[in-house]
Amino acid sequence: MVGLVELSSSAAAGPGFSVSHQKLELEIDFDRKRIKGRTEIAINPHSKDLKAIRLNCRQSTLTRLNIDGRGPTLKYDEPYSRCRLHSQATVHQYHQLRNRIGPQLKEPPDQELLINLPKGLRIHELDPFSVEAQAIGPIRGPAGPARDGDDAGTVASTPVPRTADDSASRYAPFTLVVEFVVDKVRDGLQFVGCEDDDSRYPHAYTRNSSFPSTACCLFPCVDEITSRCTWEVVIRCPRTLGDLVDLKRISRASEDNHGPNGLPSFGRGDVEPATEPSNGHGPGSDLRSEPNSAGHDDERGLDITVICSGDLQDEIVDPLDRRKKIVSFFCSQPVAPQHIGFAVGPFEHIDLSGFRESDEDDKLGVNAIRLHGFSLPGRKAEVRNTCFPLAKAIDYFTLTYGAYPFTSYKLCFVDDMPTDYSGTASLSLCSTRLLFPEDIIDPLDHVSRVLVHGLANQWMGVNIIPKEPNDLWVVIGIAYFITDMFMKKLVGNNEYRFRQKTLSDRLCELDVSRPSLHEMGTLLSLDASELDFMALKAPLVLFILDRRLAKVSGSLGLSRIVARLFLNAKAGDSSMANGALTTAQFLRTCEKLGHAKLDSFFDQWVYGAGCPRFLVTQRFNKKKLVVEMTIKQTQSDQNDAQELQRDTFMRDVKEEIYKVDAEEVQKVFTGPMTIRIHEADGTPYEHIVEIKEQLTRFDIPYNTKYKRMKRSRRQKERAAVAAGIDISADAQDDVLLYCLGDVLQSEEEVSEWRLADWTREDEDRMSQESYEWIRMDADFEWLCKMQIVMPGYMYLSQLQQDRDVVAQYESVQYIASQRETALVSTILVRTLMDRRYYHGIRTTAARALAKNGREDLNWIGLYHLERAFQEFFCFPDSQMTRTNDFSDRTAYYIQCAIPQAMATVRGLDGSVPLRAKRFLFDKLKFNDNVNNEYSDCHYVAMLMTALSESLIKETPRGGFDLDPEDEMEIQEDLSFEKAAIEEIERYRRMDEWISSYQNTYSITAIQCKERLAKAKVIAPEAIDFLQYTRDGMFDPLRLQAFGSLVALGMLRDEAILTYFLSTLRSDPSPFVRENLQRLFGTALAGIALGETRSTSTEALPDAVDGLVIEHESTRAADLKRTGTVVGALAALEAELGGDETLKRELWKAVTSPDIGLFQVRDLLDICSLLYDPRTSCRVILPYPRYWQVEHQGRGKMHFSPSPKIRLKPMPPPWKPREPSPPAPKAKDVASAPPEPQERQERLPKITFKKKPSFAMGAGSPPLASPDAGGGVAPAGKPKLTLKFGRKPE
Repeated sequence: MVGLVELSSSAAAGPGFSVSHQKLELEIDFDRKRIKGRTEIAINPHSKDLKAIRLNCRQSTLTRLNIDGRGPTLKYDEPYSRCRLHSQATVHQYHQLRNRIGPQLKEPPDQELLINLPKGLRIHELDPFSVEAQAIGPIRGPAGPARDGDDAGTVASTPVPRTADDSASRYAPFTLVVEFVVDKVRDGLQFVGCEDDDSRYPHAYTRNSSFPSTACCLFPCVDEITSRCTWEVVIRCPRTLGDLVDLKRISRASEDNHGPNGLPSFGRGDVEPATEPSNGHGPGSDLRSEPNSAGHDDERGLDITVICSGDLQDEIVDPLDRRKKIVSFFCSQPVAPQHIGFAVGPFEHIDLSGFRESDEDDKLGVNAIRLHGFSLPGRKAEVRNTCFPLAKAIDYFTLTYGAYPFTSYKLCFVDDMPTDYSGTASLSLCSTRLLFPEDIIDPLDHVSRVLVHGLANQWMGVNIIPKEPNDLWVVIGIAYFITDMFMKKLVGNNEYRFRQKTLSDRLCELDVSRPSLHEMGTLLSLDASELDFMALKAPLVLFILDRRLAKVSGSLGLSRIVARLFLNAKAGDSSMANGALTTAQFLRTCEKLGHAKLDSFFDQWVYGAGCPRFLVTQRFNKKKLVVEMTIKQTQSDQNDAQELQRDTFMRDVKEEIYKVDAEEVQKVFTGPMTIRIHEADGTPYEHIVEIKEQLTRFDIPYNTKYKRMKRSRRQKERAAVAAGIDISADAQDDVLLYCLGDVLQSEEEVSEWRLADWTREDEDRMSQESYEWIRMDADFEWLCKMQIVMPGYMYLSQLQQDRDVVAQYESVQYIASQRETALVSTILVRTLMDRRYYHGIRTTAARALAKNGREDLNWIGLYHLERAFQEFFCFPDSQMTRTNDFSDRTAYYIQCAIPQAMATVRGLDGSVPLRAKRFLFDKLKFNDNVNNEYSDCHYVAMLMTALSESLIKETPRGGFDLDPEDEMEIQEDLSFEKAAIEEIERYRRMDEWISSYQNTYSITAIQCKERLAKAKVIAPEAIDFLQYTRDGMFDPLRLQAFGSLVALGMLRDEAILTYFLSTLRSDPSPFVRENLQRLFGTALAGIALGETRSTSTEALPDAVDGLVIEHESTRAADLKRTGTVVGALAALEAELGGDETLKRELWKAVTSPDIGLFQVRDLLDICSLLYDPRTSCRVILPYPRYWQVEHQGRGKMHFSPSPKIRLKPMPPPWKPREPSPPAPKAKDVASAPPEPQERQERLPKITFKKKPSFAMGAGSPPLASPDAGGGVAPAGKPKLTLKFGRKPE
């Protein structure tokens, strides 16, 4: 059903209603950093018994609410107001705060706004075929492509007729109107450049998230991904940058002269403005001193642009204030509230559709989608360069997978984005950190992949959504899968397969004791690494699924299935109601179109966890002429208990806190495996084997007669190559060896390069082999670790003759893992020198050569690296490097890989040879980039890193360094070390005067200092890092400086810890705050694992004659803290549990009014690790003071507390006597016992004295007699005398 979107069965909206349309009106106040809004929600009841509705609403102050003009009763439980306890609360009361905000942190969160329907509202049933029922929530048809204007599109208003089966149209809808104000924005929206000391252009944008509870921070809504409806968004903001500054000045002057005042609403003066305190800026304060201040006329005229989800409908000048404008957007495609985003600021427009090729434009015709880029002033060229591949990407997706779900696509680059991008309907908000100019080439691949994935997210992520959290892996996996398909077309098949292979190896290392893909959907909010792991595994699983489907059905594989899913979503197929995709539906579609049963595949890779590990053995049976093979799965034999890692410590701790159970590793993975045997005649024969058991044995028939004809040709070919004789065409038919890696074959080159060859024994063994090599999983259908028991020369044949880059990579990996020899170095350097190899294979070979740079091999690996660099990048017969030329990216990768490899060469004493250090030093010092059209900042940063790495002396291979060093060598090393550090400092100082791209030099210099300080090469100085942490620096530079402080254990200093946590809780950038929180977890991990021990509590081991003796108890404690989460947490609590500074500052961070709700949750998790909960509170009362009085004249007395403190309690005041019992009767007086003497003494004595009376005449005045006090008492009246206490004796 299009338009009327059914909600899930959760408690978010309940089963009683759905939302068909929502109108949102917002006014952005840049001065106060607040928003004022009004929303109209069209509610379609599903039952006439509906009594109340629940909405998500946070950090808002409701000013007016009505339902069809009637005022309902409501209950609003705002969570941010509950993020604080009483003033005497401490960090030990963290559990009380967690209980207060717990309902908003669970999945799904509770709704904060409960609205009871007015009693006068009647819900009546409609005739489903009536005109009124058909008109409920009219859905506008898809808009045509935007042809005129920047991002405007003509939206058709064709209603979609409804059917009698539409249950939601049975009841008459009603409209809920809510007016609200958000005075303190903590989540959902980010203001940038609005502070007086911020020199950036002011702008604001939404902080959307893939998780719920973000949209409700800006406006009331049903904040669930399954609650989708059409949207109308109206935004009111200043017209120009000058108007923005003028409005700020007027607002502050109004606050100073007349007190605080609210903002006018959208022409509706009936809403009382919400008051707020003045911000304290006087009318004479300097508003801005930056280039975009009001003093520059050219920048005052910059238009404030509004970019929003949907299509631009109208833009008019505000009739109430000519300095403001009102911009309207309409989104005809039903989307969830979390997919509504906008940005407001002085953005410049860039038409990215111009990058579309003319033939593609003709092919698409009217289906060609307009692309728009928006950036802050001065960065248009960077946006053009960065977004260059997007036009080709959107055309590829449209032609391959189906029509784009919206009318246009917009990208807006903003500052302080916590993530690289945030996807909303037809709009991606991207971080300015992704932008790079034309002369920068290093971030090209990464940034292109990020932007293309943001585009793919429009199809799978915004248009198609997961129905349940467990189905999130499908959406994430398909979005990355189609991204990889385009990147394959863009960068080539070798790059695509090489990347998939490296990611597969990475997955096999990480997927140990981890939940399954299906179960991980509910855990993504625990830690950011959970989402990273799903983004790694899900597309790889779909990759091997695509490989298997393509082989079975012979079709396009998964691409055809993805296209069908998009088509079903667009057509409103009942299997994908509301555009929600489930795992079961995806499985059925794959089986239907792939013509294969996939239950086993999904059970293993989706519902199961882990990756298989294979041990393959092979033997040729001469009698049977078969290859006897055995495949054994060994994943169940591996030890699941791994040491805790610093980077993943907090994830492991959170999984321990929330009782996340890891899936048991599967003992058997089943499925087909392709085995390719390259026999003696060079012909490859493929065999498909079905893996069904843990141990599989089978025989593969041999097709070539067993003879040595192939091996006899080897010598002929080698001699021909060495002699420089061209091989004839007839001979070429026989030659199958040395297709790749056949460089450096002449005798002169062999001698000059000090190359080695196979021995006679090796040649004889090779001549006895019946096949060249065996390739397991030739079609890349498994995500596994494959260990094949096969001779090294077979791996060499695979490296040289197999055209598949994955086979070449596996061969280089095996050769690099073998014992270091001159022959291994020869194979690797020939691979490095052959330009026909893919650059990833060559760089892998370069890194492997460093392992062969050993002193006992006469530094053969180091020599080969030096000669390779000289051959490629130096003048002939010279060590002087030529001017940089990065026009060939493959050569650039090699130029970076060789110095990196040389920095890892180590001698027997664990140090880098001096000649390698001097090589790196010279390349850095004499680097020449004058004639290069590209920047060399990343290349210089690589040399700085390699040089600093070479100064670090690692632990000797034998464990001890028993060889005394010569005094001259020591002085030479110290002199070189000083010169190297000074060279690194030179580039750091250079960056202060001429900034490199994103301060690359400074960031690298900080990293180098950190590495050298950890290795005790230099003394760590906190000021070297603290100077880069202040506000105003480039955010990644600040974070690198903070990260170095954490890595060096400097957070143990109270002042640095206080500064760190103060920045974490108060920094205006959410990017800085979230990364500092991650670094704080890393700091705790270092302490828990014993990497940064306290110098005061560290127990030094015994030392005897320079040898350190470790006690068994100490070693057992270290193993416990690094092997189990419980042991690590116990050590962490023991070291930090009593730190009062940490308690105080951590509690300040928890109760900070600037951080978001999820940051509060993460900090509370940290509190639970360190402290025991205490349900108590210490009450502090001030001492009482004596009062003093001052006579100020004219009967005016001034009472005030004196400085004198009363330390003793006052005597108890006199208590009035209890009322006397009634007088006894006469008959009881005689029988009553006499009162005790003590009682008689305590009673006061009352005496009445009566004066004698005299006869007076009528009319005579009464006489008065003086009383005891000199006064006059009336005559004839008794006098009352009270006497207390005892009579004096």
